[in-house]
Amino acid sequence: MSLIEWREADRQLHLTNGLLSQVLGIHDGGALGLLHLGRPLAPDRSYRHLTGPPFTGFSNRLAEPIALECPTPASGDYRIPGLVVEQPDGSTVLELAYAGHRITPGKPALDGLPATYVESNDEAETVEVDLRDARSGIVATLSYTIFRDLPVIARSLRLRNDGPAPLTLRCAMSAVVDLPDDGWDFVHLSGTWARERHVRTRRLVPGRQSISSNRGHSSHVHNPFVALRRPATTEEHGEAIGVALVYSGNFLAEVEVEPFGTARLRIGIDPETFSWDLAPGSSLQVPEAVIVHTTDGLGAMSDAFHRLFRGRLARGAWRDRPRPILVNNWEGTYFDFDEERLVAIASVARDLGIELFVLDDGWFGKRDDDTTSLGDWVVDRRKLPNGIDGLARRITDLGLRFGIWIEPEMVSERSELFAAHPDWAVGIPGRPRTEGRQQLVLDLSRPEIVDHLERVLSDVFRSGPISYVKWDMNRSLTEPWSAALPPERQGEFLHRFILGVYELYRRLTTAFPEILFESCAGGGGRFDAGLLAYAPQAWTSDDTDAIERLAIQWGTSLAYPLSAMGAHVSAVPNHQVGRITPLATRAAVAFFGTFGYELDTTRLTESERV
Repeated sequence: MSLIEWREADRQLHLTNGLLSQVLGIHDGGALGLLHLGRPLAPDRSYRHLTGPPFTGFSNRLAEPIALECPTPASGDYRIPGLVVEQPDGSTVLELAYAGHRITPGKPALDGLPATYVESNDEAETVEVDLRDARSGIVATLSYTIFRDLPVIARSLRLRNDGPAPLTLRCAMSAVVDLPDDGWDFVHLSGTWARERHVRTRRLVPGRQSISSNRGHSSHVHNPFVALRRPATTEEHGEAIGVALVYSGNFLAEVEVEPFGTARLRIGIDPETFSWDLAPGSSLQVPEAVIVHTTDGLGAMSDAFHRLFRGRLARGAWRDRPRPILVNNWEGTYFDFDEERLVAIASVARDLGIELFVLDDGWFGKRDDDTTSLGDWVVDRRKLPNGIDGLARRITDLGLRFGIWIEPEMVSERSELFAAHPDWAVGIPGRPRTEGRQQLVLDLSRPEIVDHLERVLSDVFRSGPISYVKWDMNRSLTEPWSAALPPERQGEFLHRFILGVYELYRRLTTAFPEILFESCAGGGGRFDAGLLAYAPQAWTSDDTDAIERLAIQWGTSLAYPLSAMGAHVSAVPNHQVGRITPLATRAAVAFFGTFGYELDTTRLTESERV
């Protein structure tokens, strides 16, 4: 059975799989509108009656809440836009009109960006709809993929300049959803370092309500996932719509309720910190948004996200494998270790049934504290006289796997790399750079820096039997400016930086397919669907206290599967909050994730070891 139906006479596209339906209609003026998103509707019939009176534009209909898939500003729609294109005359008015569509089996990849996928073309169908503005030459291609067995639509946008003049993108949302009423609660995941992704719920009210990040990454503060639920919706019953952005950079998720009581949701790259020059003949692909609809409660919404993200976003050799039980030395030793102490921890770990030993920060350069050596990815032979290979061989001879910590996007001012290439650090010439955690950020928008990191990290990964990498990122960006971009294109930097991160991840995960990569960002500062496409698990939070982790892991599970959540038993008193909890409590919480330990095993008592 086809999942996408085109009715020529009605100019209507119907995406349905028996679990949900999305119906799109082409208005008389050529605009693409949303007729329905929700419960599955019967196929092979017209739903044009859902559009209301014929719509040819906003002339004499200013501010009417017409449901549009790619709304633009300044011509009568005063709600939040999905696309803003500045033209040579300074105007932003567009008249996007239907120019054609293509229905194909399966799901195409997105150029340079992570996205959901299929392993067989019969798992999904995709329709691409072209909208064109005749005067500017901009072509907006809206892509919709419906999965056969999930109540899910994947939505993305590609923009191409077919006109003769350069254009500037000021806003390019991944998805816009116009809803006919505002009777929803707005659910999002918010917090801060060591208190990430607590569930927050508020009733929609007239005006705008939003969450966002302008920190250069998705952040500890807000997560690029939101849900709308009916006030009576529970875990088991009621209507809910979830939207997740497959992106790790600055984002905006916003809902506006307008005076007639309709609601518009949009999600995508944060327009306040983004612009993009689109030269004639060039194009830009924006990130994917995943939309889930269910009438069976928040639990069913979460289940759909979990199944999709676990099986068709995460990928690689470790996607479906049981993850090894690990011990990480960070809270056990911090920077104070040598080879013998690490081997002692691993020896006890082996006797406890632990399968993987992870060496965290402090193994490279002259890294005795957090003020130095980031960027110098050469082993510190004061601590490890036999190198990574010597330590790793001793660990693997015990019967354990060996893993290592890296923070490739960062550089210490006190490092050989910074001394050789001070211009590689993000910053504005003539102004001081703002440090965070005693470190600066490398400009991964520049291909030569990505090339360098690929070389030096490949050398590290080949230096011994390494089977696990924890990839950290411990600060947000400041002074966002790149020496590789002219002044008029500095608005591209933050997006180009994330594209560089993705490219480095792609190269290293491709070159080392048997390594299990875990993403981290000072804990959960980049726990998002974008990085899940490269690393099948992420460090959920730097807070390892079992009681604090209950709220963190519960909120995370609203959208992300347990297979993605790093969860460890740590020592007591807990190093973040000082709480003392029984070992059984710490283990019970950590079991709901990729299980491990974050402590010095040699300090466990005999009763704890049993």
